[in-house]
Amino acid sequence: MRIYPAIDIKNGKCVRLRQGNFDDMTVYNDNPVEVAKEWIKNGASYIHLVDLDGAREGSGVNSDIIKEIANLSDVPVQTGGGIRTIEDIENKLALGVRRVILGTVAVKNPEIVKEAVEKFGDAIAVGIDAKNGMVAVSGWEEVSEVSAVDLCVKMRDYGLKTIIYTDISKDGMMGGPNIEATKEIVDATGIDIIASGGVSGMNDLENVDKINAHGAIIGKALYTGAINLKEAVDRFERG
Repeated sequence: MRIYPAIDIKNGKCVRLRQGNFDDMTVYNDNPVEVAKEWIKNGASYIHLVDLDGAREGSGVNSDIIKEIANLSDVPVQTGGGIRTIEDIENKLALGVRRVILGTVAVKNPEIVKEAVEKFGDAIAVGIDAKNGMVAVSGWEEVSEVSAVDLCVKMRDYGLKTIIYTDISKDGMMGGPNIEATKEIVDATGIDIIASGGVSGMNDLENVDKINAHGAIIGKALYTGAINLKEAVDRFERG
Protein backbone atom coordinates (compact mmCIF):
# COMPACT_ATOMS: atom_id res chain seq x y z
CA MET A 1 0.00 0.00 0.00
CA ARG A 2 1.30 3.44 -0.87
CA ILE A 3 1.37 6.26 1.66
CA TYR A 4 0.52 9.72 0.32
CA PRO A 5 1.42 12.63 2.63
CA ALA A 6 -0.94 15.52 1.90
CA ILE A 7 -0.12 19.17 1.49
CA ASP A 8 -3.15 21.46 1.24
CA ILE A 9 -2.32 24.95 -0.01
CA LYS A 10 -4.39 28.05 0.72
CA ASN A 11 -3.12 31.60 0.25
CA GLY A 12 0.35 30.16 -0.33
CA LYS A 13 0.42 28.39 3.05
CA CYS A 14 0.18 24.77 4.17
CA VAL A 15 -3.19 24.34 5.92
CA ARG A 16 -5.74 21.72 7.00
CA LEU A 17 -9.51 22.08 7.01
CA ARG A 18 -12.01 20.24 9.19
CA GLN A 19 -14.73 18.52 7.14
CA GLY A 20 -13.83 20.69 4.15
CA ASN A 21 -14.93 23.84 5.96
CA PHE A 22 -12.98 26.92 4.82
CA ASP A 23 -13.99 28.69 8.04
CA ASP A 24 -12.40 25.94 10.15
CA MET A 25 -8.81 26.07 8.97
CA THR A 26 -5.47 25.58 10.71
CA VAL A 27 -2.25 26.93 9.22
CA TYR A 28 0.57 24.42 9.85
CA ASN A 29 3.37 26.03 7.91
CA ASP A 30 3.85 29.25 5.96
CA ASN A 31 6.00 27.43 3.41
CA PRO A 32 4.53 24.31 1.70
CA VAL A 33 7.83 23.71 -0.11
CA GLU A 34 9.62 23.17 3.22
CA VAL A 35 6.89 20.72 4.22
CA ALA A 36 7.38 18.77 0.98
CA LYS A 37 11.13 18.61 1.62
CA GLU A 38 10.42 17.17 5.07
CA TRP A 39 8.12 14.46 3.66
CA ILE A 40 10.67 13.56 0.97
CA LYS A 41 13.41 13.32 3.61
CA ASN A 42 11.19 10.95 5.59
CA GLY A 43 10.72 8.52 2.72
CA ALA A 44 7.60 9.72 0.87
CA SER A 45 7.31 7.92 -2.47
CA TYR A 46 4.48 10.17 -3.71
CA ILE A 47 3.13 13.56 -2.58
CA HIS A 48 -0.52 14.59 -2.65
CA LEU A 49 -0.99 18.34 -3.25
CA VAL A 50 -4.32 20.14 -3.11
CA ASP A 51 -4.81 23.70 -4.33
CA LEU A 52 -7.69 24.77 -2.08
CA ASP A 53 -7.87 28.19 -3.71
CA GLY A 54 -8.23 26.45 -7.04
CA ALA A 55 -10.92 24.10 -5.71
CA ARG A 56 -12.99 27.07 -4.63
CA GLU A 57 -12.26 29.53 -7.40
CA GLY A 58 -11.76 27.14 -10.30
CA SER A 59 -8.27 28.24 -11.27
CA GLY A 60 -4.71 27.29 -10.46
CA VAL A 61 -3.81 30.03 -8.00
CA ASN A 62 -0.77 28.33 -6.48
CA SER A 63 0.98 27.14 -9.66
CA ASP A 64 4.43 28.46 -8.70
CA ILE A 65 4.42 26.51 -5.42
CA ILE A 66 3.14 23.35 -7.13
CA LYS A 67 5.87 23.63 -9.78
CA GLU A 68 8.58 24.06 -7.16
CA ILE A 69 7.42 21.01 -5.18
CA ALA A 70 7.02 18.90 -8.34
CA ASN A 71 10.62 19.65 -9.27
CA LEU A 72 12.24 19.16 -5.84
CA SER A 73 13.24 15.55 -6.45
CA ASP A 74 12.33 12.34 -8.26
CA VAL A 75 9.37 11.87 -5.90
CA PRO A 76 6.24 12.22 -8.05
CA VAL A 77 3.43 14.64 -7.21
CA GLN A 78 -0.29 14.37 -7.81
CA THR A 79 -2.39 17.51 -7.62
CA GLY A 80 -6.00 18.60 -7.71
CA GLY A 81 -8.13 21.67 -7.11
CA GLY A 82 -9.98 23.68 -9.73
CA ILE A 83 -9.00 21.55 -12.72
CA ARG A 84 -11.95 21.77 -15.06
CA THR A 85 -10.69 21.56 -18.67
CA ILE A 86 -8.22 19.72 -20.89
CA GLU A 87 -6.19 22.93 -20.98
CA ASP A 88 -6.09 23.01 -17.16
CA ILE A 89 -4.73 19.45 -17.20
CA GLU A 90 -2.07 20.34 -19.74
CA ASN A 91 -1.05 23.36 -17.65
CA LYS A 92 -0.65 21.21 -14.53
CA LEU A 93 1.34 18.51 -16.33
CA ALA A 94 3.57 21.26 -17.74
CA LEU A 95 4.47 22.18 -14.14
CA GLY A 96 6.03 18.73 -13.76
CA VAL A 97 3.32 16.92 -11.79
CA ARG A 98 2.92 13.21 -12.49
CA ARG A 99 -0.82 12.87 -11.99
CA VAL A 100 -3.69 15.34 -12.21
CA ILE A 101 -6.79 14.86 -10.07
CA LEU A 102 -10.18 15.82 -11.51
CA GLY A 103 -13.01 16.40 -9.06
CA THR A 104 -16.13 18.51 -9.66
CA VAL A 105 -15.88 18.07 -13.42
CA ALA A 106 -16.33 14.29 -13.06
CA VAL A 107 -19.89 14.96 -11.88
CA LYS A 108 -20.75 18.05 -13.88
CA ASN A 109 -19.04 17.16 -17.16
CA PRO A 110 -17.96 13.49 -17.11
CA GLU A 111 -17.12 13.53 -20.83
CA ILE A 112 -14.07 15.64 -19.94
CA VAL A 113 -12.80 12.73 -17.83
CA LYS A 114 -13.33 10.32 -20.71
CA GLU A 115 -11.43 12.62 -23.09
CA ALA A 116 -8.67 13.19 -20.52
CA VAL A 117 -8.14 9.47 -19.91
CA GLU A 118 -7.98 8.84 -23.67
CA LYS A 119 -5.43 11.63 -24.05
CA PHE A 120 -3.31 11.37 -20.90
CA GLY A 121 -3.89 7.80 -19.66
CA ASP A 122 -2.50 7.05 -16.20
CA ALA A 123 -1.68 10.73 -15.62
CA ILE A 124 -5.36 11.22 -14.74
CA ALA A 125 -7.01 10.40 -11.41
CA VAL A 126 -10.46 11.33 -10.18
CA GLY A 127 -11.16 12.53 -6.65
CA ILE A 128 -14.60 11.45 -5.49
CA ASP A 129 -15.75 13.08 -2.28
CA ALA A 130 -18.90 11.76 -0.66
CA LYS A 131 -21.33 12.71 2.05
CA ASN A 132 -23.77 9.97 3.10
CA GLY A 133 -22.85 8.07 -0.06
CA MET A 134 -23.63 10.99 -2.40
CA VAL A 135 -20.96 12.90 -4.31
CA ALA A 136 -20.08 16.42 -3.15
CA VAL A 137 -18.64 19.03 -5.53
CA SER A 138 -17.26 22.57 -5.71
CA GLY A 139 -14.91 22.40 -2.77
CA TRP A 140 -17.48 20.27 -0.90
CA GLU A 141 -19.93 23.15 -0.67
CA GLU A 142 -22.60 21.39 -2.75
CA VAL A 143 -23.90 17.78 -2.59
CA SER A 144 -25.07 16.25 -5.88
CA GLU A 145 -27.72 13.64 -6.68
CA VAL A 146 -25.05 11.20 -7.88
CA SER A 147 -24.14 8.09 -5.87
CA ALA A 148 -20.42 7.67 -5.18
CA VAL A 149 -20.42 3.99 -6.16
CA ASP A 150 -22.22 4.66 -9.46
CA LEU A 151 -19.79 7.45 -10.34
CA CYS A 152 -16.76 5.31 -9.51
CA VAL A 153 -18.00 2.49 -11.74
CA LYS A 154 -18.68 4.97 -14.54
CA MET A 155 -15.14 6.37 -14.25
CA ARG A 156 -13.68 2.85 -14.37
CA ASP A 157 -15.68 2.16 -17.52
CA TYR A 158 -14.02 5.22 -19.07
CA GLY A 159 -10.66 3.52 -18.56
CA LEU A 160 -9.68 5.40 -15.41
CA LYS A 161 -7.13 3.56 -13.24
CA THR A 162 -7.02 5.65 -10.03
CA ILE A 163 -9.71 7.08 -7.75
CA ILE A 164 -9.16 9.03 -4.54
CA TYR A 165 -12.15 8.44 -2.31
CA THR A 166 -12.90 10.80 0.57
CA ASP A 167 -15.70 10.68 3.09
CA ILE A 168 -16.15 14.35 3.94
CA SER A 169 -17.69 13.71 7.35
CA LYS A 170 -14.41 12.04 8.34
CA ASP A 171 -11.96 14.53 6.85
CA GLY A 172 -9.77 16.38 9.31
CA MET A 173 -11.65 14.81 12.23
CA MET A 174 -9.02 12.18 13.14
CA GLY A 175 -11.79 9.62 13.66
CA GLY A 176 -10.66 7.04 11.13
CA PRO A 177 -11.67 6.74 7.46
CA ASN A 178 -14.98 5.27 6.35
CA ILE A 179 -13.65 1.74 5.81
CA GLU A 180 -17.02 0.23 4.89
CA ALA A 181 -17.74 2.79 2.16
CA THR A 182 -14.17 2.62 0.84
CA LYS A 183 -14.31 -1.20 0.68
CA GLU A 184 -17.56 -0.95 -1.28
CA ILE A 185 -15.77 1.23 -3.86
CA VAL A 186 -12.71 -1.09 -3.97
CA ASP A 187 -14.94 -4.16 -4.51
CA ALA A 188 -17.25 -2.48 -7.03
CA THR A 189 -14.52 -1.13 -9.29
CA GLY A 190 -11.46 -3.37 -9.04
CA ILE A 191 -9.17 -0.40 -9.80
CA ASP A 192 -6.68 1.53 -7.65
CA ILE A 193 -8.59 3.23 -4.82
CA ILE A 194 -6.75 5.65 -2.55
CA ALA A 195 -8.48 6.16 0.81
CA SER A 196 -8.61 9.71 2.11
CA GLY A 197 -10.09 11.50 5.09
CA GLY A 198 -9.83 10.76 8.78
CA VAL A 199 -6.65 8.65 8.98
CA SER A 200 -5.56 9.17 12.59
CA GLY A 201 -3.13 6.38 13.44
CA MET A 202 -1.35 3.23 12.31
CA ASN A 203 -4.45 1.15 13.09
CA ASP A 204 -6.39 3.14 10.47
CA LEU A 205 -3.67 2.40 7.92
CA GLU A 206 -3.92 -1.30 8.82
CA ASN A 207 -7.67 -1.19 8.21
CA VAL A 208 -7.18 0.50 4.83
CA ASP A 209 -4.54 -2.08 3.91
CA LYS A 210 -6.89 -4.95 4.83
CA ILE A 211 -9.55 -3.88 2.30
CA ASN A 212 -6.96 -3.97 -0.51
CA ALA A 213 -6.98 -0.24 -1.12
CA HIS A 214 -4.09 0.92 -3.29
CA GLY A 215 -3.08 3.69 -0.91
CA ALA A 216 -3.94 6.10 1.89
CA ILE A 217 -3.65 9.86 2.05
CA ILE A 218 -2.51 11.20 5.42
CA GLY A 219 -2.92 14.84 6.34
CA LYS A 220 -3.66 16.09 9.82
CA ALA A 221 -2.21 12.99 11.54
CA LEU A 222 1.22 13.85 10.14
CA TYR A 223 0.99 17.48 11.18
CA THR A 224 -0.07 16.67 14.74
CA GLY A 225 2.52 13.89 15.09
CA ALA A 226 -0.10 11.14 15.48
CA ILE A 227 1.60 9.28 12.62
CA ASN A 228 5.32 9.27 11.86
CA LEU A 229 5.71 9.24 8.08
CA LYS A 230 8.95 7.26 8.07
CA GLU A 231 7.42 4.55 10.27
CA ALA A 232 4.30 4.37 8.08
CA VAL A 233 6.33 4.12 4.86
CA ASP A 234 8.64 1.48 6.35
CA ARG A 235 5.73 -0.61 7.55
CA PHE A 236 3.29 -0.41 4.64
CA GLU A 237 5.49 0.21 1.60
CA ARG A 238 8.67 -1.61 2.51
CA GLY A 239 7.41 -4.11 5.08
